[in-house]
Amino acid sequence: MNYRHNLLKIFGPALAVLFTACTTVGPSYQPPSPAMPSQWSEAAPKVSTCGDAKMSAWWTLFKDPVLDSLVKRAMEANQDLRVAETRIREARAERRMTAAKGSPGVGISGAYTKSHTGENTSLGKTSLDLFQAGFDVGWELDIFGGIRRATEAADAIVAASVEDKRDVLVSLVAEVARNYVELRGTQQRLALIRENSALQKQTVDMVTKRFQIGFGGELAVAQAQTQLAMTMSQVPGLETTIDQTMHQLALLLGRRPEALLPELMTEAIIPALPPRIPIALPSDLLWQRPDIRRAERQLAAATAEIGVATAELFPSFSLGALIGLESIDLSRLVTSGSRFWSVGPKVKWSLFDGGKARAGIEASDSRRDRAEIVYEKTVLSALVEVENALVAFAREQEKERILQTAVASAQRALTISRSQYELGLVDFLNVLQSEQSFHQSQDQLVQSEQRLSLDMVILFKALGGGWEVPEKDEPQRISQK
Repeated sequence: MNYRHNLLKIFGPALAVLFTACTTVGPSYQPPSPAMPSQWSEAAPKVSTCGDAKMSAWWTLFKDPVLDSLVKRAMEANQDLRVAETRIREARAERRMTAAKGSPGVGISGAYTKSHTGENTSLGKTSLDLFQAGFDVGWELDIFGGIRRATEAADAIVAASVEDKRDVLVSLVAEVARNYVELRGTQQRLALIRENSALQKQTVDMVTKRFQIGFGGELAVAQAQTQLAMTMSQVPGLETTIDQTMHQLALLLGRRPEALLPELMTEAIIPALPPRIPIALPSDLLWQRPDIRRAERQLAAATAEIGVATAELFPSFSLGALIGLESIDLSRLVTSGSRFWSVGPKVKWSLFDGGKARAGIEASDSRRDRAEIVYEKTVLSALVEVENALVAFAREQEKERILQTAVASAQRALTISRSQYELGLVDFLNVLQSEQSFHQSQDQLVQSEQRLSLDMVILFKALGGGWEVPEKDEPQRISQK
């Protein structure tokens, strides 16, 4: 049609000038470059630092099939992970909504109006029916990049939501492993109590027989019975912990509280530490820990939002067109004589807004500064968490070695005191004290073994282990000074 050629002749040069003049206001994002130490300050036995440590499945270092199965099922059914997935879908949908603002919009409309004028008008008393149908097109031209900056921010928010899910995954794996280690440790403590109770029951029988034949006083019998009862009194508390821990594991797996009881009720040993534990370098925290990656993406989003606010200072340009049919007679609506069209650019520029736009920029600057501070704090907190985990792991290994010596010494002391008591060489109080020391040292040793495995869990959680770094992210690691 001729009018299309006329429109192109009128608006073609204007559009070319506008697109040539397109710019993107606001600061361009530069990833932060925090200074990171080259090595960890705390060295722990069994721990080796390497630059290519693969920590995505660190729990398999325990070589415990039950733990492996629990983690796998938790990844498949945990509700917190499913909630995080909904946030990713939401962020992606909102990103598409934002990007769509830069695309032309096409609409269709239709209307029927009936009008009536009074007698005292220039037209006199008339009635009019008007039928209309048409298409309208609107397109906001992103001359100063406000929409592009908004899309850039939305992209960063999507990435942050992905990192949020990964952070949930890191915590989930650590929680499953922690609860499992606590379960097995508590089961081991309960087994020791039952073993010591059997030993103390033998002591009660021994002193009772001696009392009955006149080789001892009733006080020794009462003391032995008291010690046995005190030892047995720990059983209900440990059984409660075992049941509650299994309930918590079931929750992490998205199951009913009693679902794992048949599977986990049979006691098993505490997951053993591997001979060597490979961990990542400090600089690897920047790409391995999801909370740091999330904070970096939030900083990128906040930077882009400055550009969105800055674009409010400039005029907005849009193109609009309307093509349709209009007739006072419905039967002639689709004839050529009913056609009408209109097209033209539109400019909108707020010359005075009471400082609203500049206040918006200032607010965006503040949010960006806050995001940068949060990022810096997140990095420092990560370093502290790893160093603390290494300190705890190293000290607990020292404690375990000392307790192993203590258990061996307490066992010898108990054997000697029982033999000497049967010979009448020592008082029964020596036997009671030896039994108590032996029981306490054994219990503390089991707790130390449990603590070591828990420290390994805490260490890998602090390192951000528990998820696979996508290959496409490998060359894009955040730089450091």
